[in-house]
Amino acid sequence: MGDRPKLPARYEQVKLLGEGNFAKVYLARHMDTKEEVAIKVMDKEKLIKLGAVQQIKREIAVMRRLRHPNIVQLHKVMACKSRIFVVMEYVRGGPLYRHIPANSGLKEDETRRIFQQLVSALTFCHAQGVYHRDIKPDNLLVDEHGNLKVADFGLSAHADTARREALLHTVCGTPLYVPPEVFARRGYDGAKADAWSCGIVLFVLAAGRKPANQGNRLVQERLQRS
Repeated sequence: MGDRPKLPARYEQVKLLGEGNFAKVYLARHMDTKEEVAIKVMDKEKLIKLGAVQQIKREIAVMRRLRHPNIVQLHKVMACKSRIFVVMEYVRGGPLYRHIPANSGLKEDETRRIFQQLVSALTFCHAQGVYHRDIKPDNLLVDEHGNLKVADFGLSAHADTARREALLHTVCGTPLYVPPEVFARRGYDGAKADAWSCGIVLFVLAAGRKPANQGNRLVQERLQRS
């Protein structure tokens, strides 16, 4: 894929926002409405080669279910012979971590406001049977009004009503933000795992730094050996 792929009809590319193993995300503008959107462009051949087809299908299915003011909105999904285009809400402020003063954190009222928005979004997700499993400042965006938007549901799990009491077993997420029971490989509660991650995010919001992870790292190593 080149730096200027052919985007869906009526969209013009503004700039490249980021890229991963099988996708690039572009800021684009609708030619008629002038609305700015983020378009994730995925190469079908790479998706198949990397075994990521089911992950992408799951992420799209999850995002279609979630309509909440503090969750990045999916607008539409399109495809051509070689690519898949996922058109999403563009969140102008970028990742949350860019807005947190290093070693001092946000003021108490701002910390409370942002954290309440995070809790509201995840409470809604859990009510829909969706567990994010990778909550961290990199996956939390801030819009032009300073409001939080939860993004990146690539590692999420969805349980239907009949299975919401079942434990999850996939080890995933970013180690600093993952609770020890995930590494025990005996099953864990998705909602409680997200709650643990929220607690770490709250610390980062208030302190402007990551918590010391030595204790949790030792627990992880011990559980992985057991």
